[in-house]
Amino acid sequence: MQTPRCSICGHVRDEKTGDADVPPGTAFEDPSDDWRCPVCLAEKSRFTPFVSPLARPGL
Repeated sequence: MQTPRCSICGHVRDEKTGDADVPPGTAFEDPSDDWRCPVCLAEKSRFTPFVSPLARPGL
């Protein structure tokens, strides 16, 4: 499963738990484009897909 991770500070946004002013269950695409990282205030465009090595099958 891929999750969005901030390329500036490394914050991983979890759709299950939500973030700052984004309620749980909200898809990453849903908040407006002016949404920012709650840790470093990076723009939404600075988030990249991330797959945790712990989530990979066979480990």
